[in-house]
Amino acid sequence: MVRIACVVSYDGTHFSGFQVQPNGRTVQEEIEKALRKIHKGKEIRLHPSGRTDAGVHARGQVLHFDSDLDNPNMDWRKALQSLMPDDVVIQRAHPVSDDFHSRYSTKKKEYRYRVLNRDIPDVFRRGVTFHYPYKLNIEAIQEACALVEGTHDFTSFCSKKTTMKGDYVRTLYSVRCDVVDDELVFTFIGSGFLYNMVRILIGTFLEIGSGRKHVSDLKEILAAKDRDQAGKTAPPQGLFLWNVDYL
Repeated sequence: MVRIACVVSYDGTHFSGFQVQPNGRTVQEEIEKALRKIHKGKEIRLHPSGRTDAGVHARGQVLHFDSDLDNPNMDWRKALQSLMPDDVVIQRAHPVSDDFHSRYSTKKKEYRYRVLNRDIPDVFRRGVTFHYPYKLNIEAIQEACALVEGTHDFTSFCSKKTTMKGDYVRTLYSVRCDVVDDELVFTFIGSGFLYNMVRILIGTFLEIGSGRKHVSDLKEILAAKDRDQAGKTAPPQGLFLWNVDYL
């Protein structure tokens, strides 16, 4: 047996998320379908670094699988890519040690979120940005980003629909908001993320930027451990799983 790790990019617009579902097209389904063809009908299970929701994109999703095709000349990237739809790209694929696990070996993850901040929507970016046409206080948003860095209980920034067991403490090593032309590009690097955590943080930051909440409210929101105290959940299309770090 050989364990293969892959780095995968996908446009989440027409997917119902990463994980296989009874109804709806998923990234996992597309890749496992390709693996079945390569393995002559045998079911091969994928293990991703994490799941993404419907409409969420990935530049650097990582996954692994175990194969009995232990062929040292096998070009896994080309073999898989030849069977992929246009909205999935296998960036890299190579053998790894048996103790590597795409989820449990993770050290850090990076997510990015793009907000189109101008009056008029852009039809060509509607699937990869959240159009927010209101005036924003960028300095207040950047101050809010700095306040959530560090180790906190992020219960207030986790969807009530979560099925996660355990505590809600996570460490955010870096949170930034950069202005790039008419977009705000948010970058989150952390030890791990709760369900909808980034999208709820974005919704809260935008409420702070528009004056509906104040930066000083963040400490109270964190301390409350109450989802109702934070802002709305931002829509999925602006979110990208950007990178997964194992070092």
